[in-house]
Amino acid sequence: MNNKSFLFQSKSHFNLANLFTMVNIMAGLLATYFITQNNFTLAIVLAWIGGAFDIFDGKIARKYNLSNEFGIQLDSFADFLSFVLVPVFLIFQAVYSHLEGFWLFLAGLVSIYYVISGLRRLIQFNIDADAGSVEKYFIGVPTPLGAILLWLAYLANAYAILPPQGVILAMLIIGWSLNSKLKVPHP
Repeated sequence: MNNKSFLFQSKSHFNLANLFTMVNIMAGLLATYFITQNNFTLAIVLAWIGGAFDIFDGKIARKYNLSNEFGIQLDSFADFLSFVLVPVFLIFQAVYSHLEGFWLFLAGLVSIYYVISGLRRLIQFNIDADAGSVEKYFIGVPTPLGAILLWLAYLANAYAILPPQGVILAMLIIGWSLNSKLKVPHP
C-alpha cells in the first residue's frame, strides 16, 4: 500500500481535504499574531490565504469523496478562527482601540454579539450538515462572506469613508445576518 494513501482515505484525519483545512487554521493563527503586532496588511493577506484554502478543502473533499464528520468539525473550527475571530480582532485592534467610554463599551458588546452569532451559525451548520452534500442556498450569510463584509467595513474606515460608529453598526447588521433567513446562493 502506498505511504500517501492516507491522503485519499475519508476516514483519515490527515486526508488531503483536512490538511487544506489545517493550513486555513495556521493562516488564522498567524493572522491573529500579526494583528497583535499591528501588522494589519499581513494579517489580511493571511486571512485571504486561509479563505482560499477554505474554498479548496471543500472542493477536494467532494472530488475525492473525503468528507467525514471529523472534517466537518475541523472546517467549522477553522471558519470560526479565520472568519469570525480574526476579523473581529482586526477591527477591534485597528478601529475600536481608538474609542473611549460609551463607544468602546458598545463596540465591545457588538463584537461579543458578532462572535456568538458566528459561533451559533457554525454550530447550527454542523448540526444540519450531511457529510458530502451541498445545498443550493445557504440560509443566512455564511461566515466567510461575513468576514469579507467586515473587511470591507474595515477598509471603509481605513479610507475615512466610515467612522468607527458606522463600523459598529455594520458589525451589528452583519452579525444579525449570519443567523437570518436570508438566502445566499452556494458557489
